[in-house]
Amino acid sequence: MTPPVPSLDDLDVVIPVLNGGDRLVQTLKALPAVHQVIVVDGGSTDGSEVVAAGEGAHVLLSAPGRGAQLVLGAQASRAQWLLFLHADTVLDDAAWAATASFIDRPKAADCAAVFRLTLDDPAWQARVLELCVRLRVAFLALPYGDQGLLIHRDLYAEVGGFAALPLMEDVDLILRLGRRRLCLLDGAALTSAERWRRRGWMRQTARNLGCLTLYFIGVAPDRIAEFYAR
Repeated sequence: MTPPVPSLDDLDVVIPVLNGGDRLVQTLKALPAVHQVIVVDGGSTDGSEVVAAGEGAHVLLSAPGRGAQLVLGAQASRAQWLLFLHADTVLDDAAWAATASFIDRPKAADCAAVFRLTLDDPAWQARVLELCVRLRVAFLALPYGDQGLLIHRDLYAEVGGFAALPLMEDVDLILRLGRRRLCLLDGAALTSAERWRRRGWMRQTARNLGCLTLYFIGVAPDRIAEFYAR
């Protein structure tokens, strides 16, 4: 029998979504009891907002753009702790236990936390990609949003929160946090590999690296979003 997750009464979970109803319902059903679940819909046409409301989430409507959706969700939150989670990402039991333990640590509010990326695909390419992500986090302290982000609202405010960017909003915030204010927790963030399966493992990985490179050389996020959508 799986042990119960300790109380998460002071945690709000913020989930942006855009036409992700099928994945979203799995993510919502896997959540333990928290203070509030906030789903921010960026104009879905597949009934994602209806799915979210049916699972008891507080639903907000937003202009499209994950950064803007995350900003709106954070503004609507009231708990001291925030967990930003993608609509196609499910945290396992170990991750939730680690979340509760982290929140109870002395001075936990001084640091933000992410989880280990795991893809929901048995292909060897998925294992290679997971290893590459672990190395990127270890050496560059650069996790992406599909690893979740657990952060105290005071630290979130201190670093300026998410920017209303169409893309790279996760990298932008992580860079402002910096290595010393970031830690990796036990447990997995199980994320859909659908975009890799659809676009091809090498092609999607190259596209992600291309976007990151463009960001670091100063290309505007609007232009990067156009490149990513091609």
